[in-house]
Amino acid sequence: MKSQYARYAFAYFILVSLIFILIFWNINSGSVSLTVKEIWNILTGYSTTDTAYRIVWDIRLPRIIAAAVLGGALSVSGFLLQTFFSNPIAGPFELGISSGAKLMVSLLMILFLRKGIIMSSGAMILAAFAGSLISMGFVLLISNRVRNMSVLILCGMMVSYICSAITDFVITFASDENIVNLHNWSMGSFSGISWDNVKVMTVTVFVSMCFIFLMAKPIGAYQLGEVYAQNMGVNIRRFRVALIFLSSMLSACVTAFAGPISFLGVAVPHLIKCLFRTAKPILLIPGCFLGGTAFSLFCDLLARTMFAPTEVSISSVTAVFGAPIVIYMMIRRRKAM
Repeated sequence: MKSQYARYAFAYFILVSLIFILIFWNINSGSVSLTVKEIWNILTGYSTTDTAYRIVWDIRLPRIIAAAVLGGALSVSGFLLQTFFSNPIAGPFELGISSGAKLMVSLLMILFLRKGIIMSSGAMILAAFAGSLISMGFVLLISNRVRNMSVLILCGMMVSYICSAITDFVITFASDENIVNLHNWSMGSFSGISWDNVKVMTVTVFVSMCFIFLMAKPIGAYQLGEVYAQNMGVNIRRFRVALIFLSSMLSACVTAFAGPISFLGVAVPHLIKCLFRTAKPILLIPGCFLGGTAFSLFCDLLARTMFAPTEVSISSVTAVFGAPIVIYMMIRRRKAM
């Protein structure tokens, strides 16, 4: 028992240490390089007049916090979907949920911009949430008819392709210059994040995470089967609705501000389960959030610096590292059958 607690503590220590290292690395990476002392002076307010201060506080820090918060949120969303479908390869991007959110945000953003109105952060989240629920509704309808998870994932990918095709079609033929710039967002990016965006996304994710923590015990019971959960007093219908609602809210928040991000929601929960060697939600939920934060910060660092000054979409980088993990999971699952 003591060895288990030691392993859990060590796993959390690794994740937290990795996050701090990546935060300082991200702050220092860019056209303007800074020393550790300069970064510390800027963060503590001792340096307030130079250009570096404005670069760190107005450009780099909002982006870093957004990558940390949204990466963690997407990872937890993936964990909830994997629990819901009892399958390790279920995720917001793979099931088409992120693409549905992207489609709804794009349509409303184009409609608002044509009328000269800029969508607020709250409106973007609500639009993305509506799109997520619509896509999730299609997936649930399919899941009632199809018991094979591989076919369900394939159907989710088809929904994703359809939503992405409609989004690309609308953006391609948009006449407004501001609407054409939506193409970068539709590929996935943390650039252009403001402090107002950070406040809205942080509050949304924090409130959602509080509810998820309260559901840790029912999630643990549900992992052992619906019959067991019912015997433990879990209302299955309400539980599944809450699970869908919270996972959709988290993935919608990510899509609203950063666009669709591939494979992070599937790969990170699997890595965290391997790190902790347990399926206990009370440990995996914060673990998945920290793991998603570290993974997102690392991928965003590569997206910004790998081909600087050209920036690669975050979804392309996460696919490079996340897709091999998903392939390995599918092969291992096939062998276990």
